[in-house]
Amino acid sequence: MRLRWGSNWDDDLAGPANAAADPDLAGLSEQVQLAFEQVFMFYLPRICEHCLNPSCVASCPSGAMYKREEDGIVLVDQDRCRGWRFCVSGCPYKKVYFNHRTGKAEKCTLCFPRIEAGQPTICSETCVGRLRYLGLMLYDADAVLAAAATNDPRDLYHAQLSVFFDPDDPDIQAEAARQGIPADWLDAARRSPVHALIARHRVALPLHPEYRTLPMAWYIPPLSPVADVVHAAGYDATDPDQVFATIEALRVPCEYLANLFTAGDPGPVRRVLRTLAAVRTQMRAEQLRLDAPEGLAGSVGATQADLADLYRLLAIAKYDERYVIPPAHAEDAGRLMAQHEQLFCAQPGGPDSFHPRPPASSVTATADST
Repeated sequence: MRLRWGSNWDDDLAGPANAAADPDLAGLSEQVQLAFEQVFMFYLPRICEHCLNPSCVASCPSGAMYKREEDGIVLVDQDRCRGWRFCVSGCPYKKVYFNHRTGKAEKCTLCFPRIEAGQPTICSETCVGRLRYLGLMLYDADAVLAAAATNDPRDLYHAQLSVFFDPDDPDIQAEAARQGIPADWLDAARRSPVHALIARHRVALPLHPEYRTLPMAWYIPPLSPVADVVHAAGYDATDPDQVFATIEALRVPCEYLANLFTAGDPGPVRRVLRTLAAVRTQMRAEQLRLDAPEGLAGSVGATQADLADLYRLLAIAKYDERYVIPPAHAEDAGRLMAQHEQLFCAQPGGPDSFHPRPPASSVTATADST
């Protein structure tokens, strides 16, 4: 066999053949040297983002693409799809594909039958590394378009954070209950690991927020082996200042991660990496019965309880802590079906047209992943 190319071939061999064309490396040519000894790689598992402002839905002329109000999942109505493929070119994440056998567009469904039954998606449950978390996020549906229209792309991350509600806020709980969100969903929102990672600890970041789709699959940036870099530089690994200083010397530049997750703003990325480094330092001190560096938690804007909670969530969380998915309520099926039918209307003498209507509720619960 004369192997010339394969899946992840260039990435796994750390070869520069395709890396030079990576748009996220723009402006980093001096910092990132495409030599074997200096190259870096990490896997970035990607699925449909099930965005709050999905461009695939906006691109579909027939109204086949739609975002479910009850849980935020973006789906394709196979009966309405006409195979025009505008959704394929309209998705900046390239997660919609065309089935040439059926002539229909298809995409990730977030395993919605399992979600409705309170079960995690197949990709989450079968992940050997336990990388994926699923939970509820309460958000203000009326604020989505304003957040997506934020002028400066670097402000889009913070704009999307402002859309999310705090499920522990009594006012939010009362309003959600008034608008018909079930009590078990509110409880799930309070226990949501996704909310903890995105809004409370703020270590998860959106993928390419500059696309303005407000994606709902968030990522925790990779922290390279800090201890190795510290020792190689001759520093004391227990000194948090030295550990934080070496973040700038990691193989994966903060600027590259910023191009992926924060539209080029390295500030949030550095804060995430410092927080992860602080968790590692504190837990190392506890395991070895050493004194944790004074002021370690405060240096990243957290408490020792916050660092311990983050460690538990990322390292030893049990099944029911990683997946907090309340089952769908059958009693709402009739109301939701009626609302779904109102999304569509036929245009006489022409193709089906999509007419979005204002959200019935300004507080919406959606089951998304990080």
